[in-house]
Amino acid sequence: MISREDFIFAIGFEGPAAVVDGKAKKEFGKLATMELANKGLFRAAFSSALYGKNEKEMSEFIAFFNAKAGTSYTEAAQLSRLFGVYLEEIEKVQIL
Repeated sequence: MISREDFIFAIGFEGPAAVVDGKAKKEFGKLATMELANKGLFRAAFSSALYGKNEKEMSEFIAFFNAKAGTSYTEAAQLSRLFGVYLEEIEKVQIL
């Protein structure tokens, strides 16, 4: 599996490799889930919570996102569909 920082800033795929936004990774890669959310990086924050597999962290993010977006999501699967982010066993990374 690729690193957390690579996963949260993956923007697509090129064959078997995840394509990663290197600039965003460098600037924001060390931030925690809720720090990313507070900066408005909702997709990255969701990806961070998903990668961490921590239910409490995911619940906190969902509540925060719902409050900011005026939505009523209740589970990670709904946000996976919204953001197009799913946990996959990817081993290679291509940094842009």
